Amino acid sequence: MNYSAKGKVRSGDKRGRILGFPTANINLHKNIPDGVYISDVILKDKKYRAATFVGAAESFGKKDKKIESYILDFDKDIYGEWMTVKFYKKIRGNKKFKNERELIEQIKKDIKIVENF
Repeated sequence: MNYSAKGKVRSGDKRGRILGFPTANINLHKNIPDGVYISDVILKDKKYRAATFVGAAESFGKKDKKIESYILDFDKDIYGEWMTVKFYKKIRGNKKFKNERELIEQIKKDIKIVENF
């Protein structure tokens, strides 16, 4: 898989934080298929493992596509900083969930896959 994307970290809807999985968001400027990916995030020449979602948050009625990365073992304010995402493997496609509980359970499964990669 040869996808990568770069952008300035921007503020989102803060939904990831509310669900317990804060994400670093950048605008989508490339044609990357929707889904959840095992990825690395590069910030200031340092690499971090991440679970990255590409697409529109259909479960919340969103139509705008973006890139949202949940960076494992990371808790820093990086708004306005440049970030590169390197995609390694697609875990699953985009899915509309019935409720937040179902989404949280799926995110936990996705993160386990990323941790074991």
